[in-house]
Formats: sequence, structure tokens, C-alpha cells
Amino acid sequence: MRITRVRTHRVVLPLRETFVTALRRTDVVETLIVEVETDDGVIGLGEASQVWQVTGESMDGARACIEGPLSAVVIGRDPEDLQAVLRDVRGAVVGNTSAKAAVDVALHDLLARSRGLPLFRMLGGAVAAVETDVTLSVGDPDHLAASASARVSEGFRTLKVKVAADERQALRGIMAVRDAVGPDIAVRLDANQAWTDKQAIRVIGDLEDAGAGVEFVEQPVLARDVSALERVTRAVHTPVMADEAVFGIADLVEIIHRRAVDMINVKLAKCAGIAVATTLLDLARECGLGTIVGSMMESPVGVAASASVAAAHGTTAVSDLDAAWWIRGVSAALGYEAGSVVVSARPGLGIESIEELERVG
Repeated sequence: MRITRVRTHRVVLPLRETFVTALRRTDVVETLIVEVETDDGVIGLGEASQVWQVTGESMDGARACIEGPLSAVVIGRDPEDLQAVLRDVRGAVVGNTSAKAAVDVALHDLLARSRGLPLFRMLGGAVAAVETDVTLSVGDPDHLAASASARVSEGFRTLKVKVAADERQALRGIMAVRDAVGPDIAVRLDANQAWTDKQAIRVIGDLEDAGAGVEFVEQPVLARDVSALERVTRAVHTPVMADEAVFGIADLVEIIHRRAVDMINVKLAKCAGIAVATTLLDLARECGLGTIVGSMMESPVGVAASASVAAAHGTTAVSDLDAAWWIRGVSAALGYEAGSVVVSARPGLGIESIEELERVG
């Protein structure tokens, strides 16, 4: 079996409602799907999500990277020689983590399909369902409270509240969510780099004093400012999580060395795919850091891959895999039931074709 062709497809999927964070707002998932095909007709799918504010990659840039240097290192190769091919993919270009992740996932999907196994089983998982949080977009307290109540009524037991730079609004929003859902629902906070360290310490301290019961605070300060992350972590009791601050292994090693956070969020688009993601999860766990697996605003391709990693390797807290829930439409390969994302039992990611994916929207 040899890889003979690599193709890319631009896909736009409408969201059920506007998604708003401190970094951006969007009404669609705009993404690049890659197909890797072998000489016997087996096709694997992967995804390069376009999130300018996190990875810095554009759709056109990812396409050029995939169709150029990444294709050059995989065409003619045997996908059974997976780890060697993936090493060459990671070494082919600098950066471009989403593009690398797309090829990495497509190769994993292809191999799982050729073996007749769901990807989560090929990775060592036994259960197709992974509990996930659901995100509440940045909004006023009344909107957040109503959204929180609606999501709990749909079966979600963990809420991820997006907040912006306004400290007072953040406090009021979190307290409105807590009042709306009561003490038994987990509430976590994601600032997406919106605060300075002093702001973060004030807000988190006020939430602690108010008894808000926040599970953790994700990326409160700028990703590049590890010293600020460290100062926040040392000043508060609530666990602090790194997201944008940890792309790859070198980032995690620095975080561990400095004990800058309590937890990390591992995302395939940041770390260049499944191979590195599993290393990050193992290293964090061995060094006493909490873990979740997260997703960008991605299609069922990216979410199914991330959910397969979470199912196989486990995490210390509920993962963040609600991205496909936001998409208007239903995927045959991926569903949400009682607060969990459920991946298909079909081979690979369970998504048969680009056409099946486009029907979701």
C-alpha cells in the first residue's frame, strides 16, 4: 500500500448561533479538509482549522503547505510506516501546526480504515463516548444564565464560560451562571488571554471570595507571558490552565520546569497532530499536571480525531470537545448524547467522504 495522492477541500459549515470569545466572533466553521489516498483506494481525512488568533494560519497558507512540502514527504510512502512518515511531516516545515495536524490525522484515519478499526480503538481506546463540556459565548449575565440553563437541560454537566476583558462583567456573568445552574454543575472559565496578571488575580480572588466554585481558569493572560501565568498560579487557589501557551513539547517542558500552571489543554491543531498530542498528555500526567483534550471551532473530522485521542488516553478532567455541537446539522459519524461526544464505530473517523461532511451544514 502506497500513498498516491493528497487533496484539499475548503468547507464552510454554518453555526447554530454566533460564537463569541475574547479573541473573535464567528457564525461559521471555515476549515480545510485534507484527503490522503492510497493506490488501493483507501482514503483518510484530516482537518486544518483556520483560527488566525491562535495558530496564525490561513486557509490559503495551510493549503499551500499541505499540497506542497507535506505532500512531497508522504506521496510514495507506506502508511503502515506511520511513525517514520509522521516524523518527516513534522520536520518538513517550521510552524504550520494545523496543516501538519491535518496530514497526521488523515494518515491515522487511513491506517485505521485499512485495518477495519475505529480510530479510537486503533489508538487503544475501548469506549466511544467521551464526556465534554459545552461553551457559553461571551455575553451579558442574563444571556449567560439563560444559555447555561438550556445547556444543562440538554444533558451537559460541565459549562465553559467565555469571558472578555471587562472584570466586572466577567464576575457578574460567572455568578449569574452559578445562580442559574446551582452547585452541582461544574463551571469553568476561559479568558482567552484577555487579562493582565493583576486583573486575573483580582477576578479569580473575587470569585473565590464569592464562593463561585470555579473548577479552573483557562489561559487568563497572554500566551507568550509564561512569567505572568506563573504569578497568577502562585497567587490564587483556583487551578490555572494553559491553552494557547502550550503548542508543543518545548512549551510544556518550560511550563513544567517553572510550575507555571496546574493544567494544560491539548489541541491537535496546536501541537501538529495525534502523535505529539499523546506525548503531551503522557508527559503532563507523569509530571503531575491535569489534562484535557480540546478542540478549535472544527468540523466533525477534527472533533472525532480529538475525541478518539481522549477516549484512548484519558484525561484528568472533562474534555472540551463541543465544537461540532455548534454546527447547524447532524453528522452520522459524530453525535452528542447526555453531555458526551460519541464517535462512530465505523472504521477510522467514521466519516465516509467530503460529501457526507458537507451535508452536515
